[in-house]
Amino acid sequence: MEKTLRAKLLSLVQPTRAETGCIMYDLYQASDDTGLFMFYECWKSKDDLEKHLQKPYIKSFMETADELLAEPVTVSLWEKISP
Repeated sequence: MEKTLRAKLLSLVQPTRAETGCIMYDLYQASDDTGLFMFYECWKSKDDLEKHLQKPYIKSFMETADELLAEPVTVSLWEKISP
């Protein structure tokens, strides 16, 4: 499933980067465990992030995520504190 998951995740990058409020949206794959993926995202506002999560391509991925992932999606929100 790794190749299928990788392709599906990569397909989210371009449309997400075109969204209003998207500052950065990068996909990473662990070097020591190629089955692990992570999106590193930066949004102008929490509202922009919420709008992103409602996009059809994100909803579609999330509907199929259980079939592709060994574990549930985890999300961690962070706030930049350095200048």
